[in-house]
Amino acid sequence: MRDVQLVSEQPFGEGGLLTRLHLLSNGLKVLLLRDPSAPVFAYQTWFSVGSRDEKKGKTGIAHLFEHLMFNETQNLPHGEFDRRFELAGGNTNAATWVDWTYYQDDLPASELALAVQLESERMQNLLVREHQVETERGVVISERQLRVDDDVDGFMSEELFRLAYTTHPYHAPTIGWMEDIKNLSLDDCVNFYKTYYAPNNATVVVVGDIDEQATLELIVKHYGGIAAQDIPKSVLPVEPLQTEQRLIRFRKPVLTDKLLIGYKAPALLDPDHLRLEVLAELLMGGSSSPIYRDLVIEKEIFSSLGGSVTPFRDPGLWEIAASLHRGHGADEGLALLDEHIARVVAEGPTVEQVERARARMLTSFYMSLKTAHGRASSLGESQTTLGDYRELWRVPQILRSITVADLHGVAQRYLSAAQRSIVIAEPSGEAEDEGDEGDDDDDLDGAEA
Repeated sequence: MRDVQLVSEQPFGEGGLLTRLHLLSNGLKVLLLRDPSAPVFAYQTWFSVGSRDEKKGKTGIAHLFEHLMFNETQNLPHGEFDRRFELAGGNTNAATWVDWTYYQDDLPASELALAVQLESERMQNLLVREHQVETERGVVISERQLRVDDDVDGFMSEELFRLAYTTHPYHAPTIGWMEDIKNLSLDDCVNFYKTYYAPNNATVVVVGDIDEQATLELIVKHYGGIAAQDIPKSVLPVEPLQTEQRLIRFRKPVLTDKLLIGYKAPALLDPDHLRLEVLAELLMGGSSSPIYRDLVIEKEIFSSLGGSVTPFRDPGLWEIAASLHRGHGADEGLALLDEHIARVVAEGPTVEQVERARARMLTSFYMSLKTAHGRASSLGESQTTLGDYRELWRVPQILRSITVADLHGVAQRYLSAAQRSIVIAEPSGEAEDEGDEGDDDDDLDGAEA
């Protein structure tokens, strides 16, 4: 086909499916995966822009613009975008995070033309005017108040990254600092759209019951005429090596102490990232894991405990979030956690622990790929964050090869108190809701519209 070339193809697992990456002449990348097992498809557009690309004083613009993308275009009045998807039996949403912004549509197989038409329309013909910016600014301000200013967990997460990063833009929250949100101008938004919402900064991912050739032809027809833009080269400062523990305390309206720890962790493409994920799962991934079993189930020091490694393009954090039971303070909880951490650093895990954690991680990986939506999300994030969708299949390869020595090694490399930041929330005496003491469900995903 004219104006498009096949760049690569890769088997999708072992079921006979094939992922193909195509490139249009204007730089748009198109990932297609045909799976006729159900008469549905997922259509996602991933833009390689997130809060890491924002300038000082302009934080939150990537997230604000995600909201603006659901407004009117040259050919669609306000509300028409969502209305057409709903009438077709589909749903649509979006999310912004540090390394990306993406838009997702899930529809019956018969509605492919609708998705291509509407998504290409808002990529090139969005109307960005003063009243729209002001309306969405108000929505984002309310969202920030709800999710950060009036939410202890959201506040602590923001403070952890502010504390852990002194130079790298991961320091700033994706939702933006309140002062910056209030000061973003119409010109800021127009320039952001013209710069980053370009075909050569995007990947369209289509997974499901599709005809690949017909899909590609539709995409070329609707996107092929959109002009490429000059995308600024993202040269970010390297975060200096952290050499001593950082700790900050806050008095907040909670009934019991809360603890949030961030150990410096490797970037997503580093094999150590997945090894550290396995170690986190091994140590506190459920009722059979040693730290969770000891401190939540047996000793009942913590009411909740969990950890995850941020899947960032640049080095991130291994976050550990915990809530204490009444009568137990954050310092006591931290000391008990440190005993377990010191043990794994000194001795490493057992073979049995590694096997259990590996099995849980492999199960989780394949379960995330059961649906068209899950497959599209995994492919799109790998292409956008790592630069190649085929990196997705490194995950089971690394998981199957991990040894006790590998996990002992990452424990020794990363679980040092000198490389961690800690945020503690202590009761201020103003808590009103007993629900504050319940289990936490920490949202580590992107900010959604």
